Amino acid sequence: MKKNIKRDEIMKKNKNFIESEKSSGNVFADLGLPNPEELLAKAELALQINRLIKQKKLTQVKVAKLLDIDQPKVSLLAQGKLSGFSIERLFKFLNLLGQEIVIKVCAAKTPQRAHVIVNLPKMKKSSVIKKPVNSLYTPTAVHAKKKK
Repeated sequence: MKKNIKRDEIMKKNKNFIESEKSSGNVFADLGLPNPEELLAKAELALQINRLIKQKKLTQVKVAKLLDIDQPKVSLLAQGKLSGFSIERLFKFLNLLGQEIVIKVCAAKTPQRAHVIVNLPKMKKSSVIKKPVNSLYTPTAVHAKKKK
């Protein structure tokens, strides 16, 4: 009770005081959006894709060709507008950008605290796109499928 009185006094004295609350660690959950774990995972995957594009200094036109999508979709991806992208599709884009996807499943500390966690690697200072080995999503494999 004493803390609330103190807070109220501070708010009255300081008009610039902004009340806040601690985040859960997932902004989508804090906003009450449906499927917050999926939204956060997609956002983190898109962040990595956009970091790679920037690091490799690729234009949206080059990215569109590499990922076999049209340029407006690259723009949506760059803006974080991800409703038209599944997690699997974002995985495919990362593969095409030379990244390996590793999925790890482990027990949660408590059943109520189970989460989807995306760990992003630190970016290297390389501007070369390396083709993934034995991947279903190599640019060659994608184009070979189209020709059939």
